[in-house]
Amino acid sequence: MKFLKMAAATALALSSVAALAADGKIVAGATVYGPQGNVVGTVESVADGVVTVDTGKHKAPLPANAFGAGENGPTITVTQAQINAMLDEQLAAAAAQRDAALIPGAMVHTAKNAMLGTVKSVDGDNVVVEIETGPVALQREHFAVDANGTLIALFTMAQIEAAAEAAAAAKAEG
Repeated sequence: MKFLKMAAATALALSSVAALAADGKIVAGATVYGPQGNVVGTVESVADGVVTVDTGKHKAPLPANAFGAGENGPTITVTQAQINAMLDEQLAAAAAQRDAALIPGAMVHTAKNAMLGTVKSVDGDNVVVEIETGPVALQREHFAVDANGTLIALFTMAQIEAAAEAAAAAKAEG
């Protein structure tokens, strides 16, 4: 999903003609204003040329060069509603791609691209993946499709194995 959010950031950067603030810095906690002076959100963090703005609905990673300096603080050439709509569309498209790939028999990789196993069943938001040590239950939200179209679980193998062991221990006690 970070890839999709960065695509939104690139689109915003290309549409922006504003420069960085005069001192060249945007700081966490600063309020960001839109083209008509309306609040867009609050800067959550700044790292490696990416400014993450919390709009109240999304945390939008935007390129630092998309910001200008206004009378009240950093400005951007899009509104809060435009950022939220863009991210809503991208998240919906990513969810649709994930849901299309999340079918019984589909191969699943880990977040670090190791082979995890095969989808055994999908029942609503409940997904069972058959791994080497047995079935593991995950939620639909724990999956994504990467840039190569590979279905991935958003965990490492170690995290999944630890969760499976904890669930087995709890079951044995209960």
